Amino acid sequence: MKAGPMAFMRGLTFPGGQQPIIRGDRVYLRYPRMADYLQWSRLRGESRAFLSPWEPEWARDELTRGAFRRRLKRYATEARADTAYAFLVFRSGDEILLGGCTLSNVRRGVTQCCSLGYWIGERFSRQGYMHEAIRTLLPFVFQTLGLHRIEAACLPANLASTRLLLKIGFEQEGIARRYIQINGEWQDHLLFALLADEAVG
Repeated sequence: MKAGPMAFMRGLTFPGGQQPIIRGDRVYLRYPRMADYLQWSRLRGESRAFLSPWEPEWARDELTRGAFRRRLKRYATEARADTAYAFLVFRSGDEILLGGCTLSNVRRGVTQCCSLGYWIGERFSRQGYMHEAIRTLLPFVFQTLGLHRIEAACLPANLASTRLLLKIGFEQEGIARRYIQINGEWQDHLLFALLADEAVG
């Protein structure tokens, strides 16, 4: 393992303190904090019809301040346990929220792998922002966390997401039947993966 997860965790503080910032050219990623609630809830709310076909069913209180606070507590617990890391994606310069990326289901031992999830607000889609965000996140995955493999899954009908993953360098490895419950229904997903020695800087 290179830097290892604990090297990152020693420098990680949670809402209210200084947090690591992962910078790209047009975007940067950082840990969510309570001050992000208004931007987050507005962007998610206005993009609901755009996002819902590809995501798990939203809770009734999905966009409330209380639900966001619980989300932050869960993120903090997961990061401390080295099981998941959540980031919001902002546009450099004006600090406008664009979307989010999550590294979940971190497996250590002989696996050294995690799963990638991501979303982007409808008005920022198809402008290359998420492509840059994921590329910017890869050194954190492979160098800071020291993982060997990052996996992603998307619905077969989600052509934009399929193209995005392939463009970044992910390889399609197969299909998982009734893999994730999306919008209330168990649905098949295409499976993709990228290995550390395949990632291009």
